[in-house]
Amino acid sequence: MLNSDAFDVLFHNGRTHNAWQDRDVDADLLKQAWDLAVLGPTSANCEPMRITFVTSPEAKNRLKPCLAAGNVDKTMAAPVTAIIGHDMEFYEKLPDLFPHTDARSWFAGKEEAIKTTAFRNGTLQAGYFIMALRALGIDSGGMSGFDNAKVDAEFFAGTPIKSNFLLNIGYGDSSKLFERQPRLRFDQGAEII
Repeated sequence: MLNSDAFDVLFHNGRTHNAWQDRDVDADLLKQAWDLAVLGPTSANCEPMRITFVTSPEAKNRLKPCLAAGNVDKTMAAPVTAIIGHDMEFYEKLPDLFPHTDARSWFAGKEEAIKTTAFRNGTLQAGYFIMALRALGIDSGGMSGFDNAKVDAEFFAGTPIKSNFLLNIGYGDSSKLFERQPRLRFDQGAEII
């Protein structure tokens, strides 16, 4: 079992940040977070998550018109904005990722299975990615206030990748955190039957 410090980093003190220190995030840390996140389980080891890390001023300017007005300032100030997406042709990699059976045939030509599996497992992997960032001492703040179609056209045109959500990444300014919002108790959201 992890010690209490690890639980504090991953859960008790982990927060969604909206304000950032003026401090870069080393690309090697982003690579380490990816390498940790892909260790988490996905169905048939499908690993559909794809990430585009937006860091340069030019790339930020391409992203800016896609953002909801309330997300512009915090996104432009973040050292990194990850466009979390999922590959709608993830099944083409299954011969390598799940080689002991013909898992590709479970999806090829089956639009609803592709859509559901890509979104579900890509979102699951994004959760692993957020926890990996926290484990490496990096803060993040996810958001859905943007135009998916614009992001897809700007960053993923001609590819099978679809955006899911945006994740600002950096070293958060803790002095600007909101109060932690209430959470559901076990008996409000879970049951054992």
